[in-house]
Amino acid sequence: MTEHAPATASSELDTTIAEKISLAYARMAELDRPEIWITLREESDVLAEATDRARTFVAARSQPPLFGTLVAVKDNIDVAGLPTTCGCPAFGYTPATTAHAVQRLIDQGAIVLGKTNLDQFATGLVGTRSPYGAVRCAWDLDKVSGGSSSGSAVAVALGIVDIALGTDTAGSGRVPAAFNNIVGIKPSRGLVSTHGVTPACIDYDVVTVFAGDLPTATQALEHMVAPDPADSRSRTWPADVKTAPHHNQRVAVPRAQDLSALSDDYRVAFAHTVSELTERGTTCDSIDISPLLNAAELLYDGAIVAQRYNAVGAFLENTTESTDATVKQIILAGAEHSATSYASDQSTLVDLKATMLELLDGYDALLLPTTTDHPAIAAVQADPLTINRRLGTYTNFANLLDMTAVSVPGHSTAAGDPFGVTFLAPAFDDQVVLDIAALLTKTEPVTLVAGGVDLFVVGAHLRGFPAHHQLDARNARFLGEVSTTDAYRLVDLHAYPPRPGLIRMGQGDGSPVVGELYRLAPAHLGTFLAQLPTNMGLGHIELSDGRWVTGFCCTQEASDQGTDITEFGGWRAYRAQLSQAAI
Repeated sequence: MTEHAPATASSELDTTIAEKISLAYARMAELDRPEIWITLREESDVLAEATDRARTFVAARSQPPLFGTLVAVKDNIDVAGLPTTCGCPAFGYTPATTAHAVQRLIDQGAIVLGKTNLDQFATGLVGTRSPYGAVRCAWDLDKVSGGSSSGSAVAVALGIVDIALGTDTAGSGRVPAAFNNIVGIKPSRGLVSTHGVTPACIDYDVVTVFAGDLPTATQALEHMVAPDPADSRSRTWPADVKTAPHHNQRVAVPRAQDLSALSDDYRVAFAHTVSELTERGTTCDSIDISPLLNAAELLYDGAIVAQRYNAVGAFLENTTESTDATVKQIILAGAEHSATSYASDQSTLVDLKATMLELLDGYDALLLPTTTDHPAIAAVQADPLTINRRLGTYTNFANLLDMTAVSVPGHSTAAGDPFGVTFLAPAFDDQVVLDIAALLTKTEPVTLVAGGVDLFVVGAHLRGFPAHHQLDARNARFLGEVSTTDAYRLVDLHAYPPRPGLIRMGQGDGSPVVGELYRLAPAHLGTFLAQLPTNMGLGHIELSDGRWVTGFCCTQEASDQGTDITEFGGWRAYRAQLSQAAI
């Protein structure tokens, strides 16, 4: 929370947010893209809400981090007082409560402008399957916007809102991001509650976030991630969660034959994107991803589609009003599968997930083209099933195999058109794919994984020193160079391999000692401690900024046998002096 002085703050805040809201509505009027929205709030209502909230925050002398952030919400996600239609007016209802994910954004100051258009019942990757109209691409009105989160993606791409929420079962939080040249994050299943979301395939649905850049999307997602007792599929970060990729990043990419579904211009753009990532220090190796592509076929060609029927099949059986024929065909077909075929497909998925984990063992992430090509609206309307199926080639398997994914812009095509890529990894490696995506997009990484243990190291575990691999093997996150207060002394323990010991003296009886701060998953701290030499341990270390963190210390006996090197300010400087003296 950021504190503010009460004098004039309320009026200044009111003016700033009011101007932003007015600009958003002016932008909508200028663009004349009504197909983006199913329900759009009146500008006066939004302004009144923003003013009331601004005064409340000023009175409380605190401003939440997302205040003034404008949000669009896909219309299969509940917002209290606004209709939820799922792209089907006959299905519509007005919820009394707001979906957990949306409420967490509102609680942090975000302001919802309205509900966006989608492929009906979140069934489709094209953005054309809606009685509210086909949502056109942000930069080419003849091309599809991608679905099913079409309106949300375009609202971001056109600069109307800062962030937008979508859902992703088969790629709906990634394909629209790629087509509209924005960022789409699909977190691991269960990290963001789906309570208040009309299900498509309830076991595989994920609430996603769109934004114009990776830091904005990640910061929004940070506030959405939370356990929810109302969601029985809600999950939290595991105790051994990876807080960063390895120092020497390795990324898997598909073999040439696994890219046969790509259009020629997309194939060239993908090759350029891989080259860019390699130039930035990442090792990229080709692997056989055909098992993943086989898994993708199970979502619609197998019995898993029965989950779609379970969600809204009974409604579609009993109505023809405002229903999309293609959507109805897909969902009603889910009733044709037997329980034995469903059980068989679930067993197959277990095997394929094990195969995925084996394929990606030793890699930080998998890099794929987000989709295959960018079709015209007319082409999709002429062949709605075949093209839609092709667009999900590289997305359909992710939720089935319990993977996290982030779609970001890649290298443009030869014609200068946007091209999107997706980084994927096993469940809960969200921070890993976000950090590698930040490298490709040249943006500052944002910490998503909350918690963990901050560990201060002063010697052999520093970057470039012999024991650093112990931190890297545990995917420790480098937080920066820091120093202690002046209550410490550093000694050379004359050990092999060389390492120092840190001893706490009285305040002012030592000097600041420079070291590095890392964040470790809680489960890794014990294994880390078990590898320490007998004369070393972990204790509480006071940093110069007043924080107390876990850090290395040594026994008094070991310190007495060592050589005081405090005057050098740190182990790195001391070792550099020794090396220079040896020349």
